[in-house]
Amino acid sequence: MANVAGKKSSLVWAVHLSVALLVVLWLLPTAGLFISSFRTSDQIATSGWWSSLFSQEQNLVLRTAAPSTQQQEGNLWVIEGNVLSEGGASAEAEISTWGTSSRAISEYEPGATAPMGDNGRVTVQANGDYRLESDVEMTGSRGDRIFVTAELPPKFTLDNYETVLFSGSTTDSMAKAFFNTLTVTIPATVIPIVIAAFAAYALAWMEFPGRALLIAAVVALLVVPLQLALIPLLRLHLSIGIGKGYLGVWLAHTGFGLPLAIYLLRNYMVGLPRDIIECAKVDGATDFQIFTRIILPLSFPALASFAIFQFLWTWNDLLVAKVFLIDATGETTVMTNQIVELLGTRGGNWEILATAAFVSIAVPLLVFFFMQRYLVRGLLAGSVKGG
Repeated sequence: MANVAGKKSSLVWAVHLSVALLVVLWLLPTAGLFISSFRTSDQIATSGWWSSLFSQEQNLVLRTAAPSTQQQEGNLWVIEGNVLSEGGASAEAEISTWGTSSRAISEYEPGATAPMGDNGRVTVQANGDYRLESDVEMTGSRGDRIFVTAELPPKFTLDNYETVLFSGSTTDSMAKAFFNTLTVTIPATVIPIVIAAFAAYALAWMEFPGRALLIAAVVALLVVPLQLALIPLLRLHLSIGIGKGYLGVWLAHTGFGLPLAIYLLRNYMVGLPRDIIECAKVDGATDFQIFTRIILPLSFPALASFAIFQFLWTWNDLLVAKVFLIDATGETTVMTNQIVELLGTRGGNWEILATAAFVSIAVPLLVFFFMQRYLVRGLLAGSVKGG
């Protein structure tokens, strides 16, 4: 009766809540990765990404200016400056406590004076200004260390993206891997779509012996795990001279993607109005003309939905690329493999890892958001009526 009265059932609310929960669970890690990609290593190590918009208290190890900058004032040798600016910290930071030893980093309040060595003393203010005095001339090439606890304002940087995209480093740069991934993904998306479109039209509208068996074989191939075919397929490639390279990985992705492509496109094409095709045949159109001028334009939602699936799968693929593409030289490495190598070589540099990971997911996100309406239409096509 609740539905009759116009009220939503509890099942509808449960579905809405489940969808909202899934959106939140997907959105939070993505937002965290995006924000972390603009933070420094110190910020990531001391606080979570959700606190990046607020001031944060951090422990910093800074140094005074070198002894070569000291000035003599009467019987004293003096070095003055700002320990925050000289240490690369923000000028807007405010020191809450400080110390001269790593064992007592909060021993003094701002404005207090602490002994420094046998003949010196230092005074540090809240804004970072300090005055280091000594009864004898100071020596050495580096300044004395000062440990401060400071409230730092929010800070974001593009240095991580510069390192990942433009540094040219063999370990950190993702630029070459980005173009290698495009080289793999674009042909591996286009080739199966072209082949599957022809096959789907034949299975949907052309009469020939064994058509039902072919459709059953396509459905059966959907449940075959690709891991089962990796080694035999690689041996076949090596035996016919393809080896490891772009051609091999294109053919592998094409073979693994064709069953789903044919299944989706055939279900969509078989639901198109039969009258249109029959009228075209009466007018003398050939099967090729019907396919190119009528079926393909009407099947664009299904083509786009599979293109999204195939693009996302090949872009995020690591297993097939490892088996059929990547060799010892590393010249053909893709972004997923590059991120795996970063985990090994730069496991502690979370800012580099976060930036590299976000660069990797940025393109799939753009593809999905711009083509999501076709994805839904293509998936729902043929779900009610079939031929």
